[in-house]
Amino acid sequence: MIVFRYLAREVLSSMFAVTGILLLILVSGRFIKYLAQAASGDLSPDVLLEIMAYRIPGFLELILPLGLFLGILLGYGRLYLESEMVVLKACGISQKRLVSYAMGPAVFTAALIAVLSLWLSPLGAERTVEIFNEQKSRSQLESLTVGRFQEYAGSQNRVSYTDSVTDDGALGRVFLTEVTDEGVPVVVVAESGRKSREAEDGQEYLVLTKGARYEGIPGEAKYTESSFGRYGVRMPQPEIRSGVTKVAAKPTAELIGSESVEDQAQLHWRFSLPILALVVTLLAVPLSKVNPRQGRYARMLPSIILYLFYLTLLSTARSQIEDGKLDVYVLYAVHLAFLVLALNMLFAGRYWAAVYNRLPIPRLFGRAKA
Repeated sequence: MIVFRYLAREVLSSMFAVTGILLLILVSGRFIKYLAQAASGDLSPDVLLEIMAYRIPGFLELILPLGLFLGILLGYGRLYLESEMVVLKACGISQKRLVSYAMGPAVFTAALIAVLSLWLSPLGAERTVEIFNEQKSRSQLESLTVGRFQEYAGSQNRVSYTDSVTDDGALGRVFLTEVTDEGVPVVVVAESGRKSREAEDGQEYLVLTKGARYEGIPGEAKYTESSFGRYGVRMPQPEIRSGVTKVAAKPTAELIGSESVEDQAQLHWRFSLPILALVVTLLAVPLSKVNPRQGRYARMLPSIILYLFYLTLLSTARSQIEDGKLDVYVLYAVHLAFLVLALNMLFAGRYWAAVYNRLPIPRLFGRAKA
């Protein structure tokens, strides 16, 4: 029991450290993306932290298997490097016992991933979609930034500017430019403006007062100038992307009763993540064995490549299932293939090492070096 607690502490401390670093990197990158949307006026700055909080479960369900994998590599690798593993094996700790000890943190992590993927992550994704839908319903006037020229996608290259916005939504001096369907630039300036909603179609308009409208191509003498006391400009709805699909936001119970291939792909992907954590644990235990002369990180790069290959196959299979080209059992076939690989590395490692040593490749390299 003392050895189990010692090994579990080594694995979990390394896992939490790696997970924290990876989570910080991923959250920072996503936050920068959302911050750019807020700077352009598509998102309200008030919802950024709320969005990130709801996205964290979705990040953790993908990061935790990798954190566990690297945690075992680092934790057990340190024991091999400092010859502590030699002492443990001399005291009767076999390879099977090491695997059983590693499965303790693995089961805990797999249970945590199951809670995240089956419950918390869909709940957070659903709330994220709701927030982004609320942000899409905001008009461009509500997202105007005072003292800044602001461009809006999907609105004929429209750029707007205002020098002030009051609490009741009234605008100060307004500058507005856009391009017509014929490619002719239009510039509108006004002393003030206010938002107005038409009752018939529910469309929002920017109503400008006391201004002028200029239409024409720069460099040509032919242009139109008109003054107005009141002028209405239709405001298109903003287009923003949440990065969360509607399928990811569906509760697991709803996916179970669905016959859609996308829903089934999402459901079995959620089941696959806890299985991924258990399989990579069996892979990590033999991969963590290093020669003290090689250093702690000798097998780190090949191990990470193997993990990425595993995850890439799962992601590709999921995409093919969503397209209706493969059956959902392909996901479990990928798990089974890597499970067989892990068992071979655990219980037939010496056999494969002996086969490799009999090949002429090592001797040829030895002669080349000589």
